[in-house]
Order: sequence, then structure tokens, then C-alpha cells
Amino acid sequence: MSTPDSSRDPAAEHGPRTRPGGLPETPAAATSHAADEAHSGPGEATPHSDGHGGTGVYIAVFIALCALTTMSFFTYSPLWPWRDEPQVGWAFMMAVSCTKAMLVVLFFMHVLWEANWKYVLTIPAAMMAIFMTLMLVPDIGFRSRMVSQERLLYMARPSDEALLRQAGTAAEAKADGEEAH
Repeated sequence: MSTPDSSRDPAAEHGPRTRPGGLPETPAAATSHAADEAHSGPGEATPHSDGHGGTGVYIAVFIALCALTTMSFFTYSPLWPWRDEPQVGWAFMMAVSCTKAMLVVLFFMHVLWEANWKYVLTIPAAMMAIFMTLMLVPDIGFRSRMVSQERLLYMARPSDEALLRQAGTAAEAKADGEEAH
């Protein structure tokens, strides 16, 4: 016994009918595309045909990355005003590195043009990174509270830095004394 539905192609029953390799255009998309062509003229590329701003944006980001890298190298220059304070240089280089990472992620990984679901992924991950950092700070601060005697013997302490400086000064004085003779 044959039903009228059994004579149809089963693949035609599922999904929209489209031409091979293409998606069906909605009336709004067709109107928008026609408006872009009318604005730029037939045969010309539309200003945002790829949706990512074109090659100029990537060149500008590349130049910005080069400038930021130069700024990082500037911290080792004799012209760096905070030469005696390495923490300032480290903080500056971390800020520059975070800025460079942000530019790469936003432009070269195309996250800037993604849908709003990117916030669903990045905000919880950032919150977890901050949470884990804050939770591990006490472990670092209290690492010498409960350790074996052997480990305590070889563990670095803040007083070791002062002893190393004294030893270095003594060695320099000895070397200067030997050169004078």
C-alpha cells in the first residue's frame, strides 16, 4: 500500500531548499546587500564586505603591536627614568603585554566581531583566574610555616639578600685592594 508521502524524496522534507554551496537570503539581507552595491557601485567591493574592517585595520594593529614592543624594550634603555625601581618596569611591561594580548585576541582572533556569547565564555574564566590567584596567595605567604627541617635549611629568606649584598661588597673591596697593590 502506497501513501502519497512515500513518493516524495525524504531529503526534501528536512530543512530549507537552497542552491548548492549557498544559504537562502532573507529579504532584509537582500535589501541590505542591494543598498551596499548601490552605494559603492556595481563591481566594487563594499566597505564592510568581509565584516572585519578590511586590511587597514590589521595594518594599524600590526603597527600598534610594533610600537608596544618598542615600549617594552624601552624599559631596558638608559633613558628609562625608573632604572633603580625594577617593580615599575615590571608593572609597565605587564601592562604593555596585556594590551598586546588584548589586541591580538580582539583583532587577529576575530573576537571583536563575534556575537555576545563571547562574554559568557570570557567573564567566568577571568573571574576564575582572579579567584584562583587570590586563593593561592596565602599558600605562597605561609609556605615556610610547616616544613621539614631539611627544607627550612635550604629555603631562601629575606635576610639572605642582605648577606649576599655584604658578601658582594666585601669581594669588591678585596678586589679593589688587590688592584691597588
